[in-house]
Amino acid sequence: MIKVLIVEDQTMLRESLEYLINGQDDMQIIGGTDDAARAPELCRKLKPDLVLMDVVTKNNSSGITYSAKILKEFPRIKIVVMTGMPEITFAEDARKAGAHSFIYKEMGNEHLLHVIRVTMKGYSIYSGSAERISFAIRFTEKELAVIRLVCRGITRDEIARKLKVSEAMVKRHITSILDKTGFDSISKFAIYAVGQGLVAPEIN
Repeated sequence: MIKVLIVEDQTMLRESLEYLINGQDDMQIIGGTDDAARAPELCRKLKPDLVLMDVVTKNNSSGITYSAKILKEFPRIKIVVMTGMPEITFAEDARKAGAHSFIYKEMGNEHLLHVIRVTMKGYSIYSGSAERISFAIRFTEKELAVIRLVCRGITRDEIARKLKVSEAMVKRHITSILDKTGFDSISKFAIYAVGQGLVAPEIN
């Protein structure tokens, strides 16, 4: 069971998130606050697995600043930073603070649940809406190889064998690809990339 602490200053949204998350079989809300400054104290008391952290909270407290403080004291805790504001520096600031994942609230409930689950599995996802994605992105040769193999329906362990790298390395390549594109899964990006003619899967 994933124990989640919510830091969100909009009462209606916080209550909606509590209802959504508590309705899942594999996660539950163990506490919440409208002020990021209280989050470290709640982490000491409640010991969450993951903190869902808004960027700006009550008293103008910075969720990004307090994310860094939480991770310094509790490095095992996962943090997903979220915002409804289009400020482009937030994602990079969250990354520098050590936040594991970053999402825009516009992405919807299913995307949020997906990000929580994969973040707990060790992935780092920095999501943007499709309109924000620039495909003038430079992928490494290994990343392109991973995308091509995913397009062929090959599993992660098979990809590792074909590329003669560890599964952990494949996982790092996938995380990098998702970071660069904002997609929430490598398969979705691979399908889109092929459909747009951005990547050609290998024939053999």
